[in-house]
Amino acid sequence: MIQLGIFSGYFPYALEESARRIRSHGFNTVQLDLAFKDMDLATPESITKAKCNRIRDTFREHNLPVSCVSGYTNICHPDRTERTKRNNYLKAILRHARDCGSPYVISETGTVNPESDWSSHPDNKSERTYEDCVSVVRELAQEAYDHGAMFLLETYVNNIIGSVEETLRLFADVNHPGLGLLMDPTNYFETHNIDAMDGVLNQMFDALSDKIRIAHAKDVMRTSGSDMSEKFADIDASDAHAFRGVGEIELPAPGLGVLNYSLYLKRLAKHHPNIPIIIEHLDEADVPRAKKFLDKKLAEVGA
Repeated sequence: MIQLGIFSGYFPYALEESARRIRSHGFNTVQLDLAFKDMDLATPESITKAKCNRIRDTFREHNLPVSCVSGYTNICHPDRTERTKRNNYLKAILRHARDCGSPYVISETGTVNPESDWSSHPDNKSERTYEDCVSVVRELAQEAYDHGAMFLLETYVNNIIGSVEETLRLFADVNHPGLGLLMDPTNYFETHNIDAMDGVLNQMFDALSDKIRIAHAKDVMRTSGSDMSEKFADIDASDAHAFRGVGEIELPAPGLGVLNYSLYLKRLAKHHPNIPIIIEHLDEADVPRAKKFLDKKLAEVGA
């Protein structure tokens, strides 16, 4: 059966309190965010084996094995100094992933937009940018492999790698055992394809099922207002967790949009019957509703 989990970052407390609160909701796994009120994990040097083992053991003591680790950053940031800083931090997470309890570390590919990590840019689709991205992903995959880990790419439409076709191309060009895929179907939808929901979902799984290691659970919908800017929730969390969409597409919590969850979960369970699926894009108060929604959908499809 599919394992239902949540990002630890939606529980902004000290380590022990975060684990206790997550377990109180009945989850049995977490995606680990290296952010706890009582720990300094802000630099590559501050991420140590001892700290990671403490985090791993605390979640294990609460019956919450770590299924994957967040490493989200703009890996292709257009400022090379900033890119190096960000990717050095990501590499530190990759080196210590096993110490945290899972080999899987996740990030999107980012954008060359100098003003935002979330908005698209025309140069994202240039051959020069693609080749640059290939070089960065290959380097991260090797870093992961050298330390018994795996770098999981999360496709997102506003990033350099933002479609099924671009994902397939990247995996062909970086054919590496240190590279896998995080499946989040909401990230593939734009204005032009959101009304072809089932066809796009089936295309994703027909093309990418063998690369999937972890899955996410949020939702997708057309924006209901005229605000085409980036949208962020007012929560105590990183920008990656507060982000709720940009332009005509919003990305709310699971059960609040139009994603065909029955089809998504059926296709996911067919080839990955025991995969962790991680809830996101919500605040702590909405956790019981979102979990109830996912529990019901999983039961309905027998997953």
